[in-house]
Amino acid sequence: MATRRALKAVLVDLSGTLHIEDTAISGAQEALQKLRSAPVAVRFVTNTTKECKRTLFERLQKLNFDIHEEEIFTSLTAARNLVEQEQVRPLLLVDDSALEDFEGIDTSDPNAVVIGLAPQHFNYTTLNKAFRLILDGAPLIAIHKARYYKKLDGLSLGPGPFITGLEYATDVKATVVGKPEKPFFLEALRSIGCQPEEAVMIGDDARDDVGGAQNAGMLGILVKTGKYQPGDGGKTNPPPYLICDAFPQAVDHILKKLL
Repeated sequence: MATRRALKAVLVDLSGTLHIEDTAISGAQEALQKLRSAPVAVRFVTNTTKECKRTLFERLQKLNFDIHEEEIFTSLTAARNLVEQEQVRPLLLVDDSALEDFEGIDTSDPNAVVIGLAPQHFNYTTLNKAFRLILDGAPLIAIHKARYYKKLDGLSLGPGPFITGLEYATDVKATVVGKPEKPFFLEALRSIGCQPEEAVMIGDDARDDVGGAQNAGMLGILVKTGKYQPGDGGKTNPPPYLICDAFPQAVDHILKKLL
């Protein structure tokens, strides 16, 4: 890992770190206010694909989080950017509530497959359509490949198993645009003029949040909320810089030790 510099930015995961569905993590709003008082930039980076950025922002507002919409960097945005760069017409396997983030994109006669978390579309007919498109040469674009995520009623399958199934069936490797991919983190930092060695990431996913951030040159703090499971700290190399009970403890550490 590169030589550390003075801390300039904190990247924060959303689902599982600040909230789970419509319930905030205990003390998270107050901890965010404390972090806001520090001389660091704060950005929110999320792989959430089950709702558009506007709906996600409104959810966070209702939970009384001090967050501005322009501070949220989503994997949906990264996927749209790639679709526009490649000038393809995607078959969008995303939740209906996420379609707003692809408004204006031509989806007629698809020649690419874009897949996120879309439970209502993960059926044989739709996946078989994607399978045939990929066999015919369509690129497979994965918004992210999370194995599972946390809901109020327990852990639930993410898009990763379905993307892996398409990869297995077609012998095609997906292009992943969200966490844990290095370009995703670098783009979030670029928007605030910050280098990886000047930043720390806080999240509940050992691989996608912490592992991805540390592979990009940042420090990674793993919180034991959301999708965290015992033993997750051993799933990344290098291991997390720090493991905390929850977001408030991560903020306290940053304010006391990294500033």
